[in-house]
Amino acid sequence: MPPTDNDCAISAPRIFDGERFLDAHCVLVRDGLVTDVVPIAGRPGDLEHIALEDGTLAPGLVDLQVNGGGDALFNGSPDIDTLRTIARAHRARGTTALLPTLVSDTRQVQEAGLDAVAAARAAGEQGVLGIHFEGPWFAPARRGAHSAGKLRGMAAEDVDWLCSLTDFPVLLTLAPETVASEDIARLATAGLYVCAGHTEATFEDIAGAASAGLCGVTHLYNAMSQLAGREPGTVGAALALDDLWAGIIADGHHVHPGALRLAHAAKPAGTLLLVSDAMATVGGTRGSFTLYDEVIEERGGRLVNAAGVLAGSAIALLDAVRYAHREAGLPLKDCLRMASRYPAAAIGLGDTLGRLAPGYRADMLHFSAEFSVYNTWVAGRRESA
Repeated sequence: MPPTDNDCAISAPRIFDGERFLDAHCVLVRDGLVTDVVPIAGRPGDLEHIALEDGTLAPGLVDLQVNGGGDALFNGSPDIDTLRTIARAHRARGTTALLPTLVSDTRQVQEAGLDAVAAARAAGEQGVLGIHFEGPWFAPARRGAHSAGKLRGMAAEDVDWLCSLTDFPVLLTLAPETVASEDIARLATAGLYVCAGHTEATFEDIAGAASAGLCGVTHLYNAMSQLAGREPGTVGAALALDDLWAGIIADGHHVHPGALRLAHAAKPAGTLLLVSDAMATVGGTRGSFTLYDEVIEERGGRLVNAAGVLAGSAIALLDAVRYAHREAGLPLKDCLRMASRYPAAAIGLGDTLGRLAPGYRADMLHFSAEFSVYNTWVAGRRESA
């Protein structure tokens, strides 16, 4: 099927609109927006009808943690060409909108990443939503594969700089026990989405940070203080505090399916999100890449450094949907929402992305029963996988 950005009516054997599955319906698209979802028999006669003969049509996936793809790593080359490569690789795998993610690095690299995001958005790369700074304000004992030499404390000039970033969504992962609560409050008030990650925080630390404006937890269970009966830690706080959302990497290596089921049972609807934490190998041709001058290799589906420490994942977000549904046994509608509607809402875009409903951007994913991608659309423009 050739790409098209014409106004159209798109039908499929099954449509998931973000709320429910529908049979014998079609999505009406005009000027890059969804105008309605109606029975096929009721489609307007002036719209071209694109009849998809197989599979499911659903909202395009929204990934809040994407480090790389297509053999490109954002930290390695924080420029517009890298972002285009990453977005293209993930779009072919069902992710139509994402936050490019920089792991702990220098201010120079962070500023270059910001410039790249601004340039990509100005050039019409609508799948690039903003930026995610994962560090470098971390607890050294929980740094994982992040370079110890890149970690730093949050200085006053860091807070001033971060609070000035208001042009697009900025997600910030930090260890809240290392940052003053008034600084967390200032960051949140400025509009940043502040999350806990790579942290030794106690339950009380997280609760206090949440009162100051902390909104989420990055890759639940990984690189954080664990749950114990007398010391619930960050994991316990993430599960017990209903107002916090939590991202989770469902790749079969970061989290046991039982732990995924537990999180799904504990968290209110809308607060457990799937993320990929994808690295350069996703959609690429090579099985390794370089981070911090260190080779990261894929071994049995795991991305690890020389010490065997996990360094991101080798999956795209649709792989996480499949795993959460098939291996953890979560309902498919929940898995799809956890990878589209809920992450969009987490960064303030819940009224424009993550649903097939009037007024929403026509970002769509057409996938098979085996979770293979047939097509994706961004703002009504189709690209075949």
